Amino acid sequence: MVEQTQALLNPLPPTEDEDRVNAVFRQVETMLGFIPDGLRLYGISPPLMESFVGNVGYFRQHPSLRGELLAMIRYLGSAQVGCQFCIDLNEGFLTHMGVDLDDVRAARKDIGKAPLSEQEKVLLNLALKAINDPDNVRQTDIDSARAQGWNDREIFDAVAQAANNRAFNYILKTFKVEHQGVFA
Repeated sequence: MVEQTQALLNPLPPTEDEDRVNAVFRQVETMLGFIPDGLRLYGISPPLMESFVGNVGYFRQHPSLRGELLAMIRYLGSAQVGCQFCIDLNEGFLTHMGVDLDDVRAARKDIGKAPLSEQEKVLLNLALKAINDPDNVRQTDIDSARAQGWNDREIFDAVAQAANNRAFNYILKTFKVEHQGVFA
């Protein structure tokens, strides 16, 4: 198999929307210090880009789900489908949060080793089950999360984070945005 090194689309925003897209890029660059190429790809469709950024913003400031849990949901979900861009990005986010990289990577082989509390691991497992085997999510799965103190919004949000991230994985893989710098 030949490795694709160039993205399949050139992420140029529509001429009439360049200022709109660049304003979003400036905000993201101020926040993160760079513009992720996955976001650059969304510049092709400004309304979808704004929706995507709004979703990311919601989870970045989530009222009760810790950033480490959300990043582990994205990280492990991305690892399961081999989305290298998201694997690398979330490893960076997690290490920036102070999580040991070896601990993060160990969770890819054994989810029980995820550097999270036991309470958070229940929600992590549910979110991953939802994207890998949704037909087999049962009331007992929801009840287990509730028994750990999670409310319905938190359960829904964790599953939504996993599902939205899986869609993002597939978009990046489809258009061969495998690594930061692909649009350089």
